Amino acid sequence: MSIEIKNVSYLYSPGTAYEMRALENINLTIPENQFIGMIGHTGSGKSTLIQLCNGLLKPTAGKVLYNGEDIWSEGFSRKNLRSQVGLAFQYPEYQLFETDVLKDVCFGPKNQGMNEREARAQAEKALEQAGVPKELFAKSPFELSGGQKKRVAIAGVLAMNPRFLILDEPAAGLDPRGRQEIFSQIAALRQARGITIVLVSHSMEDIAQYAQRIVVLNGGRIAFDGAPRQVFSHTKELEKMGLAAPEITYVMQELKKRGLPVDEGAITVEEAKDSILKALGRAMP
Repeated sequence: MSIEIKNVSYLYSPGTAYEMRALENINLTIPENQFIGMIGHTGSGKSTLIQLCNGLLKPTAGKVLYNGEDIWSEGFSRKNLRSQVGLAFQYPEYQLFETDVLKDVCFGPKNQGMNEREARAQAEKALEQAGVPKELFAKSPFELSGGQKKRVAIAGVLAMNPRFLILDEPAAGLDPRGRQEIFSQIAALRQARGITIVLVSHSMEDIAQYAQRIVVLNGGRIAFDGAPRQVFSHTKELEKMGLAAPEITYVMQELKKRGLPVDEGAITVEEAKDSILKALGRAMP
């Protein structure tokens, strides 16, 4: 299974005075069981691209394939696609609408044809894996904190057993502890379910810590696509796009300039710690 974006371009309001090109000639393959980080400045095309992946938007040009089949071909079920390619929006209020948390998460499984008992079992499992405690199941989703709402929205997507989970800024608005908790939960989800995760985020530190691969969008085009260390080695180019490497990378580059033989390509705190300790050990008599 894979999602393939082939020569895709997208225009908003084509043929009008408000026409705007959001994407231009994008080629991208998203395979199964991979953790992909997607970054780019505001207006780079990230949100448009992820909505193309599950058929919320139709390309102006090019094709989107799921398992080799054009999702806009006659007879293709985009309803089924959206249960396989789940999208959790940045603002969970867009997805929450029921009177209590459990009913909200049951909606997707019921829409797939499950009976009440099956849907409830799926919803409870998804809520548990998303880190939502049982005492919240009977609460209105609108009484929850921002972090709890995000977890419930993710559970609502998980309850449909997707093969691909796309998360648009899941930690936006959360404090550092809340961010750490939700990203740890997302990483655990991938291990538990073996699903592909596409994480859209402005946090270079979070992307560096969790992603296996990073896709950088700039001006509606893919600027970089590769392993985190490879992508973040292009510090100057990223800065020109309004982005940056993780803060720890700049620290390591400065230490290197000052003569400490550290790994200036380190992108996580753990990598930096190991490198600094090793360098200090070499420097000691």
